This record gives sequence, C-alpha cells and structure tokens, in this order.
Amino acid sequence: MTTLSPAPTFLSDDFLLQTETARRLYHDYARKMPIIDYHCHLPPDQIAADKRFDTITQLWLYGDHYKWRAMRTHGIDERYCTGNASDWEKFEKWAETVPYTLRNPLYHWTHLELKSPFGITDVLNPTTARSVYDTCNDQLPDLSARSLLRYFNVRVVCTTDDPLDSLEHHKQLVQEGFNVKILPAFRPDKAMAADDPIVFRGYVQKLAELTNREIHTLASYLDALKSRHDYFAGMGCRLSDHGLEVIYAEPYTEGEVQRIFDQLNRGVAILPIDVLKFKSFMLVQFAEWDHEKGWTQQFHLGALRNNNLRRLRELGPDTGWDSIGDFPQAASLSRFLGGLDDRNQLAKTILYNLNPADNEVIATMIGNFNDGSIRGKVQFGSGWWFLDQKDGMEKQINALSNMGLLSAFVGMLTDSRSFVSFPRHEYFRRILCNIFGNEIENGELPNDVAWVGEIVQDICYRNAERYFGF
Repeated sequence: MTTLSPAPTFLSDDFLLQTETARRLYHDYARKMPIIDYHCHLPPDQIAADKRFDTITQLWLYGDHYKWRAMRTHGIDERYCTGNASDWEKFEKWAETVPYTLRNPLYHWTHLELKSPFGITDVLNPTTARSVYDTCNDQLPDLSARSLLRYFNVRVVCTTDDPLDSLEHHKQLVQEGFNVKILPAFRPDKAMAADDPIVFRGYVQKLAELTNREIHTLASYLDALKSRHDYFAGMGCRLSDHGLEVIYAEPYTEGEVQRIFDQLNRGVAILPIDVLKFKSFMLVQFAEWDHEKGWTQQFHLGALRNNNLRRLRELGPDTGWDSIGDFPQAASLSRFLGGLDDRNQLAKTILYNLNPADNEVIATMIGNFNDGSIRGKVQFGSGWWFLDQKDGMEKQINALSNMGLLSAFVGMLTDSRSFVSFPRHEYFRRILCNIFGNEIENGELPNDVAWVGEIVQDICYRNAERYFGF
C-alpha cells in the first residue's frame, strides 16, 4: 500500500517555498531585509496623526476595493461594503466571504495579514470571525500607523500626491524626526486632464490661488506647475507617478498647444485630437523636469477605469469598478521614450502594465533605452493591481529574466492604502526565492546559495536603495 506524505501546513514558515534551497534563500537572505515602499497610497495625514484604529474593520476593510469586489461577487449587499452597516457587521460579511476566495490572492493576503502583525493563524470563516475580530481589536491600541511601519521594518514610504497638495503632513513628520522617511511623489494627472474643460479650468484657478500668481497663458501655467515640482523636491520628493491608459505621444506644435490651453482656460471644449496633443505636451514637460532633478518617473499603464457608470454616480471613483484594458502600448512608448532619449532628457523610468499580454512588450521596450549610464535605468515595474498575485508576479519575473536583467530589478511595492499590506513584500520575496531555489535544485542554476542570496537581497532592498537615492 502506498503511503502518502502529509500535506504541508497552510501558511507555515515555509509557505510557498517548495525546496530546501528556496527555504534557505528566504529565511537566510530575503526575510531580514528592510522595506522600501516606493509607491503606495497610504494617507500621510494618518501617519502624521499616528492614527489608531478603533476596529480591525477600520484598519482592514475601509477603502479596500479588492475585498469589496469579492464580497459583491459573493452576493453581499453594498451596505456591508461601502454602506452604513456596523464595523462588526462588515467584518462578519467579509469573514463569510473569505472561505469562498480560495485561489484568489485575497485568501493568501488575508491570512498573511492576520498572522503578521496579529499573530493569528486560524483560518478566517464565520466560525472564527468573532474571536478573530476581538483578538485583533484587543491589539489595536498598540498598533498605530507609525508603530505598524516600524513593525514591518519599513525604511521609506512614498505616498501619492497631487501638485496642489500642501504636503503639510510630510513637513510635520520631518520636523518631528520620525525615523521612517515619508516622502511625497508627484502625481500630476489632473494637471493634464483636458477631457473636461470645466474641471480643468477649476484646477488652473486652484493652482493660481496656491501659487499666488495669475495664470492666463500656457507659459504662466507651466511656471506655476514648475514651482510646485520644485516645492515637492524641497520636501524630499524623488519620484513622479502617472496613471494612464497609454503613454500619450501625439505630434504637436507649440502654437497648437498654446491655442488648446487658451480654449481650456476659458472652459471651452476641445477636439479629441487636441486632448491627445495637450496630454502629450504635458507629459514631455513633466519628464524633462524629472530628468533635470534626477527623479524617477513612473507610468502605470492599461487600467480601464469606472466601467460601472451607475455605481460611479452613487459611490464615486476608486470603489472597485475598474478592470484591465486592452490598449496598444508599444508604438507610443517608443515615440515618447525615444524622443526624450534623443534629446538626452530621459529620466530614470519605471513602466507598469496592467494587461499581462504586454509583459514581453515592456520587458523588451526597457532594453531599448538602458544605455549604460545608470544600472537598470529603465525598469519593468513589479506586478501591479490585478497582477500583484502569485501568477502575475511569476510571469513578470520570468519575462524580465528572459529579456532583461532580473538582478537589476528594484523589486516590490504595495500600491495600497492599508497599513497592514506590507506582507505583500513577504509574498513577493517568497515567490522570488522559490523560483531561484527550484532552478538551483533542478540544475538550471549553479548551487551557489551565497551568490544567489546576494542577488535576492539586491532585488528585495538594495537595488531600490541605490536606484532612488533617497
């Protein structure tokens, strides 16, 4: 009779680590590395206030559209997601949903986040919901926003901030000497959003008030925005960020853009081709300012946002109605990056794709502009949004390995609004070590654990530390 080996324990210390070499790489090299979270949506006001949360629901479920989408799919009414149900009722409904998220990354993330920082190893379900809820809540008085950052050994956090943001909370944190660097990142999407002239005109007026200047011309608009770019730099900013369907690279003339701005500033609608020309022009301005300051520019490409118009009207954006878009990326990327490179104005750049069909496009595109001036100058960013799960991470790692240098990769980020999302770095590190470990044991890589461990530590932390120059 055949004797079967016992199944591995779920979420053990060797979770996702299939070989002894993978386990050595993770436990001896990756696990101890600090975290640089160079792109996230943590609210800086909560860090400045060292916010404490009354319930695990407030810390864990508020604003989490990943969980909301799963709950809605499971048939949970909206009042338990974004509505007026009590915190316990919302948590109870999430606990009801969790057992049905098997093979969705939410199942892994949920239990990783309960294990760290709460020390809970029970599987979350309706039976355990009350004890998990109470156990978490009992620990919350000691788990403030700042203490959680320290707990996860975070060294640097880059938030996502509009040019109009005062950055007062970042300033407070610097003045108080908080030992985790909380730095802004310049996100000027609204400053180039020419689709709605009324909204754009309102943005220009707010910029004029903030910078205490009149803005009637394209030149004065650029001067005002540049002053905000300079202000961000003075606050320690080292990165910009853009959330776009595609890179805009429509040909334009300066006269055309001046005419387009004049129309927009009067609240006059413009033609679709003029929208593209204005966005293309603005992207180049931002890119040149980033290059001048030695910043890194990030482009998150391919999201098809706000698909459910009814829910957008009722709940607003960023509430879980976005998906992967199938936009062509290669030609415009080549024109945009190539034009900057041709003028020696190409800043360090990270490209993130949401459509996995673009993995090889991005992995090969970066090689066109890595010119030897900076190690890994143009990066294929980590698996993002719908792709920051096991399969998505493995495919990104494999595409980058096959067509670039994985060893120069700046690693993982959370892209999250939650202070307990840092186990996503652990998740990435376990997956990375498992890939290397399996290939060593298969004879596909030499059995030099010390050297591969150095590469792993570079990807987990040191590459980002060197690349961004915080």
